[in-house]
Amino acid sequence: MNTKLTLTIEQSIIEKAKKYARKHERSLSDLIENYLKALTAKENTTEAEDELSPTLKSLRGSFKMPKNFDYKKELSDRLSEKYL
Repeated sequence: MNTKLTLTIEQSIIEKAKKYARKHERSLSDLIENYLKALTAKENTTEAEDELSPTLKSLRGSFKMPKNFDYKKELSDRLSEKYL
């Protein structure tokens, strides 16, 4: 359901935003709505997810580790094999 919202914004900003919206064939309301969606969606991500590169994010979920996987032990074993 759409609801009307009144905002107080500097006139020059409104004019620039309207030009941008026309250039991209979108409404100003649509731009603001999508901006607010993106802004609030960020609250649902953790800081660790924010730090991941786009390439790494695309690989997320492509590998399933066993439930009993011990990362530290595995790393220690591999480094021991490599250097000892």
